Amino acid sequence: MNVHEYQAKELMREFGISVLGGQVATTADEAMKAAEALGGSVWVVKAQIHAGGRGKGGGVKIAKSLDEVKAHAESILGMNLITHQTGPEGKEVGKVFVEQGCDIDHEYYVGIVLDRNTSKITFMASSEGGVEIEKVAEETPEKIIKASVDPSVGFSPYIGRKLAYAIGLKGDSVKKAVKFFEGLYNMYIAKDCSIAEINPLVSTKDGDIIALDAKINFDDNALMRHPEIEALRDVTEESSQELDAAKYGLSYISLDGNIGCLVNGAGLAMGTMDIITLKGGSPANFLDVGGSANKEAVEKAFSIILEDKNVKAIMVNIFGGIMKCDIIAEGVVAAAKSLELKVPLVVRLEGTNVAIGKKILNDSGLKITAADGLDDAATKAVAAAEGKEV
Repeated sequence: MNVHEYQAKELMREFGISVLGGQVATTADEAMKAAEALGGSVWVVKAQIHAGGRGKGGGVKIAKSLDEVKAHAESILGMNLITHQTGPEGKEVGKVFVEQGCDIDHEYYVGIVLDRNTSKITFMASSEGGVEIEKVAEETPEKIIKASVDPSVGFSPYIGRKLAYAIGLKGDSVKKAVKFFEGLYNMYIAKDCSIAEINPLVSTKDGDIIALDAKINFDDNALMRHPEIEALRDVTEESSQELDAAKYGLSYISLDGNIGCLVNGAGLAMGTMDIITLKGGSPANFLDVGGSANKEAVEKAFSIILEDKNVKAIMVNIFGGIMKCDIIAEGVVAAAKSLELKVPLVVRLEGTNVAIGKKILNDSGLKITAADGLDDAATKAVAAAEGKEV
């Protein structure tokens, strides 16, 4: 689950992480009043959407008067903000965050993720902040410093000093950075984050270390432990399909391709999308029905896929374990009949009750293309999406 920048910074304050004063506003008048209440002579008006690259898209503007704050808010609120993360369709801006300005000396980057290969929490830091970290990683990977924390041991000031010195901080700024990193780590653990990213992290002329931006994502599977985080969900930032899928325990993410995917297991779903791409096709979605879905959930999965008018074919890829092949087959048949399925359907079944599942499909009287293996399924799905006979 994602949250807005202003929400992330409120959480960060709870852990003693240094951020600037700011207030959220939904109208230009509210924005101007927020700036007046914050005080100072320079403010930054920021669009609040769940996407990065807002500045490049015109969603972040500096104001040097209250009138400028109002003017910037008027131009940003209601705009369709397009960034490299929103896709060409963009996102409508419904809120702005009015934040105090500061005297920046240098911009840095720091992020925390879970390294699943080592089962450790990993810090990534760089002296190249304020730009796309992916670009830094690709062009100058030596400028990204990593440091791992064993969760059973916890954060050590040594790790913070290592990161601070590595990105070029000196003097009192090092001590402040260590405190910053420790607070960020504590929040990451306490709130079950999946990623905590500060870009830019800045040092000021006075030697302070401040988060100028914040991107925090949370593990959906841990939200049951954090009703206070769940309460921050902004449903206007999520697609109706994703919200609908969540009600049935389905993991769905919309993509921009034309081959709908229905798979059980996140790893298998990723592999399915990869092989579709390898065969020259383009997946329309990530959809994991999980290991305990029932017939109704499978039907719902089909209806969600078909809401996407770009879908020209559907590929079902099931490896039966806990989720048995016959249950999937029953759901496939029921969905195809109730939804009057008109797009080509390619089905690959393997595993528990596979023979029963295949018989259900064969006896359905529906036009379902069976596939032998993942390679065959992807080849047929790509051909079907291109309007070829399979």
